[in-house]
Amino acid sequence: MSEQRELYLTETPRIEEESADGSPLWWKIQSLAQQSDTLLVKKLSRNDTSWASDAGKHQAGFYIPRPIREADFFPALRAENPDKPHIFTAEVAVLWPQTGEATLSSMRHYSNKGTETHFTRLPRALFKDLTPASLLLCGRLVAPVAGCGWWIVTLDSAGEEAELLETMLDLPVDFHHQLFPATSLAHSTQTAQDELEELIDRFRFAIRNGSLAELVSEYAVIPDPGTIAAEARQQWLSANGLAKFDPWVIETPGDAIMEISRELEYRLYRRHELRRRAAELLSILCGSDDIAASILRNYPQIDAVFLSASQQRKTRAGRSFEHHIAAALRAGGIRFVEQAITGGRRPDFVMPDLSQLHSRKRTREDALVLAAKTTLRERWKQVSSERLNCAVFLATVDDRVTAASIREMAESEICLVVPESLKDSSETNYPREHNVISFRQFFDSEVREARPHLIAGCIVR
Repeated sequence: MSEQRELYLTETPRIEEESADGSPLWWKIQSLAQQSDTLLVKKLSRNDTSWASDAGKHQAGFYIPRPIREADFFPALRAENPDKPHIFTAEVAVLWPQTGEATLSSMRHYSNKGTETHFTRLPRALFKDLTPASLLLCGRLVAPVAGCGWWIVTLDSAGEEAELLETMLDLPVDFHHQLFPATSLAHSTQTAQDELEELIDRFRFAIRNGSLAELVSEYAVIPDPGTIAAEARQQWLSANGLAKFDPWVIETPGDAIMEISRELEYRLYRRHELRRRAAELLSILCGSDDIAASILRNYPQIDAVFLSASQQRKTRAGRSFEHHIAAALRAGGIRFVEQAITGGRRPDFVMPDLSQLHSRKRTREDALVLAAKTTLRERWKQVSSERLNCAVFLATVDDRVTAASIREMAESEICLVVPESLKDSSETNYPREHNVISFRQFFDSEVREARPHLIAGCIVR
């Protein structure tokens, strides 16, 4: 492998990770995908990465799930040691574009211990200090490159490349692992492609007959977050045969909120966003035969369009999450006040109301504050300043929260509320943390059992 590695480093310079829109890493991923027939995407569990930060751990690699092992994506495993017939192995020649390395990695399956296969002999640095729920992307090359038949990259979930991959492959919120055609990184679904072609034809027609201004006006306003949220929620209710978004009826309300806000609603929003931003850009660029001059002279306006799109997208995401939580509280008959100003602070949800929160006679169990943040990073610290001598809960759909942050929240007496699938997931730091509960536990234990007076019409004896 030393000659192969030397050849690869000569032909392909070391790739540094930068921004996803134009990063050398993403260019390399697309280039290698074009030379591949199949892609494997796997959400990395804590066991898949913790070994890289702990040299004393026995495991030194990631696991390949049984369905992937049996899908003929990797070389067939063979038991070649007569003295140990239960051990099946294979060697895999792998390119690692992020470091410029080529390794002869090993697959090892102990048939007497379980179903998973261990993938070892790989660059430790690529698996060290990854944020929870990061992704592994592997491609199988049609023809060997530098003597290697596969390539692998790791994408930190806090980075833009991971977000871009999730968007392009439309990964669901409960995603764990899957094989994709390599063309998936280049082509959208047929339905999306048909809609795009229809939109292109409409803009072309408007430009030809001079009605672009009318089309720009038609697409000028994206429906407000509440409207899009309600539409997405109705889609989910119809698909699941339910009449209302009742947390006492929905088995996993947190998963439902996550699916609606991060999948259904996001797709609806992106359709509206494409129409509006395309209309804005075309209105800026059309009317001149010199496209280069038009772009250069109007660059400040073009830049403003993209800046506005980015800001609106971030604002929408936060409000979306709050809309669905409010809908669940309302449908469940739970008393609450939303965005109430108290002492210069604005908690997302106060239960049951401000008068109870401010009452000098109440106990800590009489009221609670529920904050909502789709992504945390360091923003959870804003919540601790909102504490008003009551239980404080912080709801999120962020699967990337570090163990250190969870411990800091515990010290600040903040209980994290997450979707049910994330609470139980080995890909997050949530399962063993006592101050992390699921939405199901929040509604059952913290509301119905501990604070039944928060439910309208409930008789407290």
